[in-house]
Amino acid sequence: MERTVFRITGAERIGFLQNLVTNDLKGLERGLVWAALLTPQGKYLADFFLVPEEEALLLDVATPLAADLAKRLKMYRLRADVAVEETDLRVSRGTGPAPEGALPDPRHPAMGWRAYNGAPGDDTEWDALRVAHAVPETGVELVPGESYPLEVGFERLHGVDFRKGCYVGQEVTARMKHKTELKKGLVRVQIEGAAPVGTEIRAGEKVAGVIYTQAGGEALAWLRFDRASGPLQAGDATLTWDGSAP
Repeated sequence: MERTVFRITGAERIGFLQNLVTNDLKGLERGLVWAALLTPQGKYLADFFLVPEEEALLLDVATPLAADLAKRLKMYRLRADVAVEETDLRVSRGTGPAPEGALPDPRHPAMGWRAYNGAPGDDTEWDALRVAHAVPETGVELVPGESYPLEVGFERLHGVDFRKGCYVGQEVTARMKHKTELKKGLVRVQIEGAAPVGTEIRAGEKVAGVIYTQAGGEALAWLRFDRASGPLQAGDATLTWDGSAP
């Protein structure tokens, strides 16, 4: 998926974003930070990488979400000393030897590196890698206005911090973490056959979830755990799930 890179400048840029996004920007001292902007009701709107830069931050987001994200950031800005401008920087990524200036993907070591300096990427089979490590993709497993971050792996993939304080949607996210047991979520399943992304998964007569990315006899699926027992069907495909987390 194409990516758009914004440059965020201004003396208040760190505090501004710290009050909005799911992760702690102190992580920028170590490299990339993966985070999301949520609705006040705790639902996913966009995920992105924040990149440390001299006197600025870069924000790397999937292009289909870029215009709406920039609009929302500018709405939240009010009188803060912050500017958000689109750049012509291109994102490259790979899993081989990292070129100079590349930074590790913070979600999982297997996800390799990302670069913003024109370095060439490689031919990694990203869908297969994502399925193997249950890493959701913007616009596929991550659905704006529908997904809850904890149900799609944000805690496991280092995309949310529970000690940083308030941000948009924080109350709902914290309640899901500390006061409830997740009954739905993104897991890896075995699959025989294939089904279009977004196909309902059924357990007998009951809807048990949705099938997403498929690769090498496995797939990512969002399941209702109380219904996901026994043989499952997604269109013509048969699924099995052993009940384990990713």
